[in-house]
Amino acid sequence: MEEVTSELDLIKSGLVPSNLAQDYSDQVDLAQMDLESLWHPLVQHQALAGKPPKCMTKGVGCYVTDEQGKEYLDGISSLWCVNIGYGRQELAEVAYQQTLELAYFPLTMSHPPAIRLAHKLLELLGFEGKVFFSNSGSEANEVAFKIARQYHAQASPTSTGPRYKIISRYRGYHGNTMGALSATAVAERKLSYEPLAPGFIHIQPPYCYRCPFGKTYGACNIECATTLESTIQYEGAQSVAAVIVEPIVAGGGLIVPPDEYLPLVRAICDRYGVLLIFDEVVNGFGRTGKMFGHEHWGVQPDLITLAKGITSGYMPLSATAVKQPIFEAFLDQPGSTSHFRHVNTYGGHPVATAVAERNIEILVAEQLTAQAAKTGNYLLNELKTCLDHPWIGDIRGKGLFIGLELVSDRQTKAPLAEGQVAAVISHCLTNGVIVGRNTNTVPGFSNVLILAPPLILTFDQADQLVSVLKGALEATYKSSS
Repeated sequence: MEEVTSELDLIKSGLVPSNLAQDYSDQVDLAQMDLESLWHPLVQHQALAGKPPKCMTKGVGCYVTDEQGKEYLDGISSLWCVNIGYGRQELAEVAYQQTLELAYFPLTMSHPPAIRLAHKLLELLGFEGKVFFSNSGSEANEVAFKIARQYHAQASPTSTGPRYKIISRYRGYHGNTMGALSATAVAERKLSYEPLAPGFIHIQPPYCYRCPFGKTYGACNIECATTLESTIQYEGAQSVAAVIVEPIVAGGGLIVPPDEYLPLVRAICDRYGVLLIFDEVVNGFGRTGKMFGHEHWGVQPDLITLAKGITSGYMPLSATAVKQPIFEAFLDQPGSTSHFRHVNTYGGHPVATAVAERNIEILVAEQLTAQAAKTGNYLLNELKTCLDHPWIGDIRGKGLFIGLELVSDRQTKAPLAEGQVAAVISHCLTNGVIVGRNTNTVPGFSNVLILAPPLILTFDQADQLVSVLKGALEATYKSSS
């Protein structure tokens, strides 16, 4: 059978029943339907009226194709999640087979894919514990916050009141639900939604390029870490339940910490009995050249949240993993209220967990984590070598997770104007490459281009990324001079 590539093809081939086919004209106007029906995230729709967003219809490997048949190298893996690349037949087959065997059953009981996946995740993490499944990174972090608060209430109650405060960092993004948004410390994501949940406190990030303490790395005392300790002291250690950090800050501008940072954070949390949560929603599953981002610094969390690359975006799924001593604080006699009183309908869905299990098998069998490290080092070096441009303030990253901070002046580090950053991205798109940037972060600082291509990226494709980016910077700079 010839490949069917669109709704119109399906109608003409007879694969769509006539009672459905009659709803379509010979020329399906998807762009108009889009404008009439879809509410897109993170975009002002007034700007879309004359130019609807591109409609992608196919993905293979590192490339996606739009409705006009134009191919694009996806330099950001959609939303930093298609780690093993598009068009993997193995995942489609697993989803199909699992749907036939058991399409759905909740984890109030159990099913084989969730059991096997939980066991595999703990093997990869290297600790004994338990895994709680949800559907998104936001939900995984909500679960982590609730576990942390309930754990302290049951394992170490204090006479001064509950340990309920959660410390996070400015520029950190942890989700869009109300608790996760409360932990998120990027001002533009919170506009019009405040007041949010109480008990969330923010500290400065480990941002060496724009050190919030006015220091230079190598001539500092890693104040970005020691400020955590002083904050715990000022808040009262007996009121602080947990600290949540991304090993590498993702949506806030791809910020890589100095090597001393995470070990110091771990030591401070241990000193005050505070739980450490690693948000690995973006960092995890090979993105940084390690299976999990925190492995670069040899530290372990008490809780870890996972999503995105867990299924490479083929199905919605997330997980919150906790070490065994934390789980044991929830054990008691039946009829008590010490169990974790949280459930969602689709968390640990059998099709999603089956796909995740196969996705991880592919990551391991094809050694994609090592490939991400190798190709990522090549890409990072090529960017630093080839992009000697007045607008490049800093290039940073690990594995296939790279940020380019654009500035109008290298000396003052003034961020490049948003319109010019958008023009660079648009030029790349016109020339067949999709790149991203941080958006709705700090007002005036949406100036970090982000590269996070599928982990199967080749050296030739890395060269394509560099070449198109170089051309985009040069063309935009010339037109603005």
